[in-house]
Amino acid sequence: MRVLFMGTPDFAVSSLEYLVKANYEVIGVVTQPDRQKGRGKKITAPPVKQKALELGLPIFQPEKVRNEEFIEILKELNPDIIVVVAFGQILPKDILELPSFGCINVHASLLPKYRGAAPIHWSIINGETKTGITTMYMNEGLDTGDMLLKEEILIDNNMNSGELHDELAELGGELLVRTLDLLQKNKIIPQPQNDQESTYASLLKKEHEVISWDENSTNIHNLVRGMNPWPGAYTVCNNERLKILETRLNNLESSGDKSKVGTIIEVDNDGFWVKTEDDKLLITKVQPAGKKAMLAKDFINGYKIKTGLVLGDQGV
Repeated sequence: MRVLFMGTPDFAVSSLEYLVKANYEVIGVVTQPDRQKGRGKKITAPPVKQKALELGLPIFQPEKVRNEEFIEILKELNPDIIVVVAFGQILPKDILELPSFGCINVHASLLPKYRGAAPIHWSIINGETKTGITTMYMNEGLDTGDMLLKEEILIDNNMNSGELHDELAELGGELLVRTLDLLQKNKIIPQPQNDQESTYASLLKKEHEVISWDENSTNIHNLVRGMNPWPGAYTVCNNERLKILETRLNNLESSGDKSKVGTIIEVDNDGFWVKTEDDKLLITKVQPAGKKAMLAKDFINGYKIKTGLVLGDQGV
C-alpha cells in the first residue's frame, strides 16, 4: 500500500514513525512550510519535516495544497491512501477523491464529540474523564466523515494537556496502523457519525487564558491543567501577569472562608491557597512574567507574597 502522509506538529510525528515501523511504503510526506518561530523569529522546520528528514523520506511543503501544480504532483505520486494527522490545511475534493482507498484522518477525540482544532485542551477544560482517538474517512466537512476505529483512554483528574497530548499521539500511531491493516483486508465497516451528538472544540483565544476566581475550584483546576503547557492560564499579581501552571483541589471540608474571591487566604509549604467561588484552591506551580516556571513556595519567598493579597483585580 502506497501511503502519502500529511501532518505538521509534534502530535503527527508518532503516526509517521508507526507507519515506517510497520513497513508501510511512505511515498512522501506533505507538511506546512517552514515558519518563523520564537522570540528570535528563527526559521524553523515543522516537527514532521524534521522526522521525515531523519527517516530519509521525500518532503513536500506547498503553501496551499489546492494549487493545481501540487495536485498534479500528487497524481504523479499515485498514492493508494492519504493519511492526514493534524496537517493544518483543508483538503479540496480533488485530493479527497484521488487515492483508491480514500483519505483517512487520525483525530484526538471520541467523535462526534470535540470536532475541530483543539480537542485535547477542551476535553480537559470541560472536565471530561475519558477521551481517545478516532480514525475516520475524510470528506469535505470538518471532522464529519465516517468513523473507522476508536480507542478510549481515561483522563486522570490531575493530567494536563501536555501529558494527554503525548498519550494520544502514541495511541494515534497505534490505531492508524491497525486501521490500515484492517482496511487492506476489507475488515472495517465504516460508521456514520451522529451529528446530533457532535460538539466543537474551537481554537483557543486570548480570553480563554484568563482565570476567573469567581468560578468554582474544579472549573479553575480544569482550566489550569487544560492550558498547561500551552498557552498557559494566567491571573494578575501585583500588576503583573502570573501564569498558574499547577493546582490542587481541597480534599478536606470546605474552608468556609468569607474573603473576596481571588484572595490569597493561606500560605503553606506546598504553595498558597486562593479563595474561589465555592471553596479554595491550592496553587503549587507558577511562572512570573519573563521568568522560568517555579514552585509556588519559591515564588512566595522570592516575591514576598502574603495572605490578603487579591489576585486578578488589576488590568494588564
